[in-house]
Amino acid sequence: MNSIVQKSGLSVACLLVAGGCLTGPAASAQAAPAATMAGAAQVDSDGRAERRAERVVGIEYQAQPNFYYCGPAATRIALSALGKALPQDEVARKLGTTEAGTDSALDTTRVLNELTGGRYRTTEIPDPVAKPEQVDRLRSDVLAALDEGRPVVANIRGTAVDTAGSPHSYEGGHYLTLVGYRDGGDLFRVADPAAPQAEYWMTLEKVANWIAERGYSS
Repeated sequence: MNSIVQKSGLSVACLLVAGGCLTGPAASAQAAPAATMAGAAQVDSDGRAERRAERVVGIEYQAQPNFYYCGPAATRIALSALGKALPQDEVARKLGTTEAGTDSALDTTRVLNELTGGRYRTTEIPDPVAKPEQVDRLRSDVLAALDEGRPVVANIRGTAVDTAGSPHSYEGGHYLTLVGYRDGGDLFRVADPAAPQAEYWMTLEKVANWIAERGYSS
């Protein structure tokens, strides 16, 4: 069996999120309908264009309606930026989601490719703590995807603290969507289908270590 499937685990740990799991009807808050960018592209000393310092992709946010739909909700958030905002139940069927959760990032990649033309790929961070080269690759992968208007779906586990000082705890596993970056990728914008505030910023290193032993679709 592929190691990413073995290690990805389940999505049921949204039960541990501060404030409790979101179990009511899926909340929906629509962001800007198209990708937005801040700041002009930087130019190096040789006159070559460099990556923008900041970008946020427009998405339609939806909270997960129950404790095991984080995979469908996070995938649907990504699909909404690409004009494929299917109902969460339909996304769940395609992912094979059950009350045990969604198996792994391999499934989110498969469904994203099925619905958007095959540009996503799965990357695993197999170590308990992300190595510097894995952190660098995550930055590169996320920025490349977002610069094409494609949000990244990440399979995470554990507790991480956002830039506002709020902890987000998913000890059994969870899925969320990376929808923006700033400071050249030092910070990521997270759309979290189980978070009361819906979206927040988190440092690159914390996101990488959150994904450790799991994977992401970019």
